[in-house]
Amino acid sequence: MSPLLTKVYGWLRAGKRKVIRHTRWPPVGVVDFGDLRRLSPISKNFGFDRGQPVDRYYIEKFLGRHAADIRGHVLEIGDPRYTRRFGGKRVTHSDVLHVNLQAPDVTIIADLTDAPQLPADRFDCFIVTQTLHVIYDFRAAIRTAYRILKPGGVLLATLPGITPVYFSPPSEGDYKDFWRFTSLAAEQVFAEVFPSSNLTVEGYGNLLAAVAFLYGLAAAELSPEELDYTDPKYEVSVCVRAVKP
Repeated sequence: MSPLLTKVYGWLRAGKRKVIRHTRWPPVGVVDFGDLRRLSPISKNFGFDRGQPVDRYYIEKFLGRHAADIRGHVLEIGDPRYTRRFGGKRVTHSDVLHVNLQAPDVTIIADLTDAPQLPADRFDCFIVTQTLHVIYDFRAAIRTAYRILKPGGVLLATLPGITPVYFSPPSEGDYKDFWRFTSLAAEQVFAEVFPSSNLTVEGYGNLLAAVAFLYGLAAAELSPEELDYTDPKYEVSVCVRAVKP
C-alpha cells in the first residue's frame, strides 16, 4: 500500500473513532450526578418524610384498580387503612391481623405461617400489602391465605421489587427483611397454591422510578407520566390478585 493510501486509511479510522465517541451521550466521564452523587439516600424512611413513597403510589394504584374486590368480610394486615379507603360501604365486617396485640385496630393475633386458630373459608377479601417479604416461609403464608378465603374470595397482595432493605428500630421488635420478587417469581410461587387461571400479576415501575425510590424521593417529585411508564426490567412493585376457586 502506498504511503498516501496509508494516510487516507489512518484519517478514516481516526474519524470513525471520533464519531463513535460523540454518539455516546452523555460522553463517558461527564455525567452530572448533581444531588444524586452521594452514598446515603436523601430520605432514609422510603420518602415518607417527603410525601407519598414511590412504591405506595403503585400499591394504591393497584388496590384502586381492584377496589370492587374489597367487599364483605375483609381481613387486612397491620391496620384497616386500605379496607376503609377502597372498600367503603361494600365492607360488612373488617378484621385486622397482626403479631402484636398492642397495635391499634388489631382484632386477630396470628402468625400466617402457622395459624390454626383462623378458620377456613372465612374471608371474602384478604389485603396483604408489603408483608410476605418479611416472612421467611412465605409459601406457608400463601397457603394460609388460600385456606382462610371463602370460595370466590380474593387475595390482594403486594410485593417489593427494587426497594431498599429495611432494618427495623428496636421499638418495632424482631422485623426481618428477607425477600424481593419479580413478576415471574410471583406467578410461579402463587400458582403453587392458586390455579394459574385465577391469578393476575401486575408489575409497576421503571428505571427513573426505581432510582427515585432508592434515593428516598417522594412520588410527587416525579410526574404522572414518569411514574406510570412501565419497564419490566425495573419493577419497583409486584402486585398479585389471586382468587380462590
